[in-house]
Amino acid sequence: MMYRIPGVLSEQEVRFLVDELNHAEWVDGRATVGAQGAQVKNNQQVDTRSERYAQLQAKVLDAVNRHSLFFAAALPKTISSPLFNRYQQHETYGFHVDGAVRQHPHSGWMRTDLSATLFLSSPESYDGGELTINDTYGQHSVKLPAGDLVLYPSSSLHCVTPVTRGVRVASFMWIQSMIRDDKRRAMLFELDGTIQSLKNQHGESAEALSLLNLYHNLLREWSEI
Repeated sequence: MMYRIPGVLSEQEVRFLVDELNHAEWVDGRATVGAQGAQVKNNQQVDTRSERYAQLQAKVLDAVNRHSLFFAAALPKTISSPLFNRYQQHETYGFHVDGAVRQHPHSGWMRTDLSATLFLSSPESYDGGELTINDTYGQHSVKLPAGDLVLYPSSSLHCVTPVTRGVRVASFMWIQSMIRDDKRRAMLFELDGTIQSLKNQHGESAEALSLLNLYHNLLREWSEI
């Protein structure tokens, strides 16, 4: 399933990150991709060896970790260090698939169950640059307001279309979920949303408590931690 997670960053946080990224050290984006991706990748990424990168990725990681809807949809076990990319002057990233595993600086190898793109440029400031995702329900083009995030299965073929005007800046990362199976994760997300809706309408009811018990028992049964 694909989810839009709104308001991961506030307007103030977006402005801070964009200003810092305007002064960041950018390198060829192919430096962090394998042979298959290098053939279709043409963009720039922030140099991960720079001091500024360490500060910026920590801010993004803090933002996603405190966002309740992101947690409910992803049920993260491990989140990769966020990276930052930039597209301009017809730069693009053709259709590709993300690697199934990648190294994490603290946790060793992690499985990539979910991919996430956090948009930092307002959609009106650039043309093109849509994140296009192929899944079992067809092809979807995503271009979200600055501060919003899209979460989708890492197994999906996806691309970023050429940016023909302006500059598209984003952060991206991968997640190993506590729930490996996408369908089970989707059911838990729907169940969690129903519980929250019941609580908002009726308070701490017996029905909400019963569903909460079911939710945690399913999470206990299915989780891989």
